[in-house]
Amino acid sequence: MDTTPASPPAALPPDPAVALTRTLAVASLLGLIVLGLAWELWLAPLRPGGTWLAIKVLPLCIPLAGILRHRMYTYRWVSLLVWLYFTEGVVRAWGDRPPGNWLAMLEVVLCLVLFAACALHVRRRLRKSAP
Repeated sequence: MDTTPASPPAALPPDPAVALTRTLAVASLLGLIVLGLAWELWLAPLRPGGTWLAIKVLPLCIPLAGILRHRMYTYRWVSLLVWLYFTEGVVRAWGDRPPGNWLAMLEVVLCLVLFAACALHVRRRLRKSAP
């Protein structure tokens, strides 16, 4: 009787497209967090000294751990959550004065990158895992 432990199954080679979409998702999510804090506290606060609107980044901090751990479910719900920030960016790009409107446009771009990265990541991983 052979008592040697079975070797682990061979790991699939990493997919460069999955790695790229993960990197884009992490970078754009971190970018939204940093932008939200800097915008509301220093760059263009609604009141001198910053505002409580900086807490809007807290919901963005929650999925960061799941995205870093490759959790498919996190990628899925972040692609829905990001539309709230996209809407805020569009409204403030239209209604704020410079430099707030430029920061809002940057928020819109980061939201679009995050959505595209999450959607492509999920699609690519599902296609790769399909038989």
